[in-house]
Amino acid sequence: MFERFTKDAREVVTGAVDQCERAGAHTVEAEHLLLALLDRPGGKGSFALAALGLTERAEAVRESLGAARRRAGLSQSEADALAGLGIDVTEIVSRVEEAHGVGAMSGDQKDRGRWSGRRSFGRGAKDVLEGSLRIAIARRDRRIGDEHLLLALTSRPGVPAEVLADHGVTYESVTRVLGGGGEAKAG
Repeated sequence: MFERFTKDAREVVTGAVDQCERAGAHTVEAEHLLLALLDRPGGKGSFALAALGLTERAEAVRESLGAARRRAGLSQSEADALAGLGIDVTEIVSRVEEAHGVGAMSGDQKDRGRWSGRRSFGRGAKDVLEGSLRIAIARRDRRIGDEHLLLALTSRPGVPAEVLADHGVTYESVTRVLGGGGEAKAG
């Protein structure tokens, strides 16, 4: 499938691997793809993010992703749902971090020695990559661009989509900025 990716999309994927390495994680996840998109100027996906004002709020997006990572990857809506059941995720995170150090639930590997293996892609990142293929096909695009990666990030439930939506970046808004090009939504 990677051969169908444009240069911009390939650079986002390799940027996601770099983001993963910097975080000290063993697997590339959907959030790493989003971070790589934020760092990458020039593609259609980057254009859409800029047009929607997200590049000016990139630090807020990074902070939101970091907060979710501290909650062991739970989205804010999942934490809110647990709160409705009487489970205080913030209190759990505080207690775990008190006992094991800040970021203990994040899965960061910084204090666990150097990871020398090749980074694999986690289920979330694979779902985004597969979703980008479905979106490109639905839009009748021959190649998968970084805009398809962005659309896939917005269409898949989870932390990246929630963070993007909190900043006004949804499947519909990205589609509008990109000029339509097919209304089919990948599932």
